[in-house]
Amino acid sequence: MEGINPTGARFMRVLPAVLMAMAGVALAGGCAKPAEDGAAATVEKRYPLTGEVVSVDAAHRSVTVSHDAVTGLMPAMVMDFPVSAGDAAAVRPGERIRAELVIDPSGAGRLESIWPDDRISAEAVAAGALQLRQDTHERGNQAFREIGENVPDFALYNQDGKVVRSGNFRGRQVMLNFIYTRCPLANMCPASTAKMMAAQRLAREAGVRNIQFVSITLDPAYDTPGVLREYANVRGIDTGNFMFLTGPEGAIRDLLTQFGVIAEFDGGILKHTLATLLIDPRGRIIWRSDGSSWDPREFVARMNRS
Repeated sequence: MEGINPTGARFMRVLPAVLMAMAGVALAGGCAKPAEDGAAATVEKRYPLTGEVVSVDAAHRSVTVSHDAVTGLMPAMVMDFPVSAGDAAAVRPGERIRAELVIDPSGAGRLESIWPDDRISAEAVAAGALQLRQDTHERGNQAFREIGENVPDFALYNQDGKVVRSGNFRGRQVMLNFIYTRCPLANMCPASTAKMMAAQRLAREAGVRNIQFVSITLDPAYDTPGVLREYANVRGIDTGNFMFLTGPEGAIRDLLTQFGVIAEFDGGILKHTLATLLIDPRGRIIWRSDGSSWDPREFVARMNRS
């Protein structure tokens, strides 16, 4: 699927009808999902937790949460919890969250899998997922978005836990790809992220001002806003015009179908293809490259500098 261009995109019309039937076919590459520690998995206990963030201590990677009663464990109270650096950077005082409370063998607890839980944001993302599901279903075998077509409407969370709608990008060019934060293969997701960073730098040097870079996760079950925030921070990514998106698994799968990307877990391996797209300020796809051999300079050369 390398280098699909405007003259070669027609054959992709039938792709969505066969995408999910290709699980047994060798894909462009695979990313290993790290094996879980069997011993730890049997002794750690996990509980769903909801509540409101009271304060955040990013330096010590902890949050104070006024949480609701945790069924089977404890009543509602205010407690401090260790969190990841990414979660400490993403959550904000006054924000309602849902998370997993993990109790280790020593009895110490920490929070993982933190998501925003305010009603307005949840309803916006759910409505976006429903609209995307209906759109994918109605398009059927024509679900794949060809060069010249507009991107679908969607609503997802960014690395700061804020809702981002596709309409927010109108008036700006968008360079978009898909990644998986745990991918260990240097020539797959890490290479794609490095090239997106190179394109961001080259666009800035070329005077391209109205450009937004977007990476959507292939693995929303793991890639929470906090995980994406840490992914960006560790790599020193300038998130001023580079954001990472995650959300409901159904919405992500519909986006993959409409953008012609295959991603399936086979045991502990995420087998997937890659696609990078350039979208104009009206939301129209003007270029795409499949695989990981694309050149950032080619994308920057196609960007409008006005």
